[in-house]
Amino acid sequence: MTWHDGRVTAPLTPHDQPPPLPQYPGAAFSGDVSKDGRAAFTAELREGALVAVAVAVTGVVLGLLWLWLAPLIPMVSDGKAIYLRDSEGEEAVGADGTFVLLGLAMGAVTAALVFWRRRRGGIGVVLGLAVGGLLGSVLAWRLGVWLGPTSDLIAHAKEVGPKVVFDGPLRLRAKGALVAWPAAAMLVHLCLTSAFGPREPQQPQSWDTSYPAPHPAPHPAPGQGPFAPPADRNPADRNPPVQGSGEQDPWQRGPEHGSPERGGPAF
Repeated sequence: MTWHDGRVTAPLTPHDQPPPLPQYPGAAFSGDVSKDGRAAFTAELREGALVAVAVAVTGVVLGLLWLWLAPLIPMVSDGKAIYLRDSEGEEAVGADGTFVLLGLAMGAVTAALVFWRRRRGGIGVVLGLAVGGLLGSVLAWRLGVWLGPTSDLIAHAKEVGPKVVFDGPLRLRAKGALVAWPAAAMLVHLCLTSAFGPREPQQPQSWDTSYPAPHPAPHPAPGQGPFAPPADRNPADRNPPVQGSGEQDPWQRGPEHGSPERGGPAF
């Protein structure tokens, strides 16, 4: 490497070389993750999968409770068509509402159980809780429909006969009710972790509030300081002569001293 100033070109000595630039912050981690990181990630995934499976299995409980507590829609047939016994009934809405309430309760219970078993939490636990709650809701929905009254209304009406009231199939019309369980589980788990989760030990901090006393500024000696007169100045210049003290102004001398008053110098 050389440097140029327009006239002379000279090589740079080794000690004149510029220092190397530091690597960017993530350069050391641009390769594969370390073994410890892979092991921790694998353990987190395994733990989340176990939580998801355990929570999803409890969907059987939700399905049985929904089948037991949800109101069924009464229907009747006249031999030609099938009608609702009560056209203004709210049984259909009641089935969806029952599923939502049971899903919220199951979410709170499963979140409390998971927090009790895995108090330290983690992203794997939270994701497993959410995925397991969603799978449990789907399982409960399909189980309740399968164990409930048949969905073949025509065959059911012919079986019971005309003018006989029978129960319609159990249906979930509002599919958004499926997310009630995972939403409640994540919310309750977050609250429990914030309130009762383990805390990292805090390092004691010592704050030094003692400050040294300020030193007073030194006072300048007489004749010194920013406003002192210059040292090389003649003391006589600082005290000009006062008129009448002995020496007379040459312009005030009379003609006898050769001082011009009006007509110039006298000869």
